[in-house]
Amino acid sequence: MSDRSRAITAFLAQTGHDSWQQHPIAADASGRNYLRLSKAAQTLILMDAPPEAGEDVTPFVAIAGFLADAGLHPPAIVAQDRQAGLLLLTDLGRDSLAQWLDRHPAEALPLYRASTDVLAHLAKLSPPALTRLTPQVAGEMVAITGTHYAQRPLPDLVAAVTAAMAALAPRADRLALRDYHAENLIWRPDLDGLARVGLLDFQDAFVAPLGYDLASLLRDARRDVPEDICAAMIAHFMAATGAGADFPAQLACLGAQRNLRILGVFARLATAQGKTRYIAMIPRVWAQLQKDLAHPALADLRNVVADLLPPPDAALLARLRR
Repeated sequence: MSDRSRAITAFLAQTGHDSWQQHPIAADASGRNYLRLSKAAQTLILMDAPPEAGEDVTPFVAIAGFLADAGLHPPAIVAQDRQAGLLLLTDLGRDSLAQWLDRHPAEALPLYRASTDVLAHLAKLSPPALTRLTPQVAGEMVAITGTHYAQRPLPDLVAAVTAAMAALAPRADRLALRDYHAENLIWRPDLDGLARVGLLDFQDAFVAPLGYDLASLLRDARRDVPEDICAAMIAHFMAATGAGADFPAQLACLGAQRNLRILGVFARLATAQGKTRYIAMIPRVWAQLQKDLAHPALADLRNVVADLLPPPDAALLARLRR
């Protein structure tokens, strides 16, 4: 038995859950692992976030508390050992929004509207003290795209993103959960209102310009959201938040910055960590990026991207697999 397995066994014994059955849940791109624990009709989720892998559960605990206090629905923390990187959480449900949509595609509009309602609620909150997505930070975050996707430093790309953010999305004043997309939302149709959407994977939350999470939801790296639903959700969000006429340009800028970074992150996962399954998502990320770069306000950034970044053709994807 490994040291990590012993730590988990000891934690479950201390909390009285060592007799519960354990069922692995698919891991995400991080170093965290998850188990669903079950006994009779009861279920809980164990988050295993090894400190030796650079994981820290403290931000998750803090943001979960903030969200719950704000009337939203993250998992409740049943037991914790922060030093060991172990959390025992309530089980929000088995169906992510993505899984539900795969079985019920005709329900996409109400599900995305419910998810957008959560974001409108978040937008009205005073954000906690977290890292801010300033234009400079936003630019620095895409340096990874040069390093791992283009495999050369691209300071001009960093500068172009910084300039676009300064012009179109300069104010970081709203809480953003950062990875707000269909696989990180639990759909709970038997509940009402905001409770229908359970929230996961928010430990990297930061303070960003209005609309960052909406860009994450609608320009999803893992699935295509129909353009009519995107347009309806943007209009719905603008009406709910009072966003001005310049909001679509801000949203396109945020979406472009986010997907530029994701190109680099997915390339790094493939080349540095051997997680080659993310390569299959890169063409979609590129396509989502092009949609946002088509906005007239992003002409300068569009030209820089066209000059510096190769499209993900078969040769580039093969290189990332090696």
